[in-house]
Amino acid sequence: MKIKTQDNFSQNNPETSDEAAYKNDIIPIMDALYVINGKWRIPITITLMEGSKRFGEIQKEIDKITSKVLAHELKEMELHGFIEKKACDESPLRAEYTLTQYSKSLIPILTSLRDFGILHRKRIREQAV
Repeated sequence: MKIKTQDNFSQNNPETSDEAAYKNDIIPIMDALYVINGKWRIPITITLMEGSKRFGEIQKEIDKITSKVLAHELKEMELHGFIEKKACDESPLRAEYTLTQYSKSLIPILTSLRDFGILHRKRIREQAV
């Protein structure tokens, strides 16, 4: 089944079968979901959109995230090139986390997710009436 949208995802080869077109669409979508996977990466990204922050500042802004989980997520996001960890020359030593230019490519995705969430919540509320 080929995903049909206004932009039509599978434009690369109009002669491909529906099954091949589906696979061409699903693989990059799964890659994207893998990178932004989980409960915490999007809130971390949104928090860092306000500017560089220290570990403790990030943890205070994201309700219910543990230190262990935050450390793991920051390390993963750094490996994927979404954030940079910069050591500050202060005593005591501290580090700040900042978004990379690459992570700004997530802005339209996050905007679309937000818009979908607003529409979905509205739809659910209207059905409940």
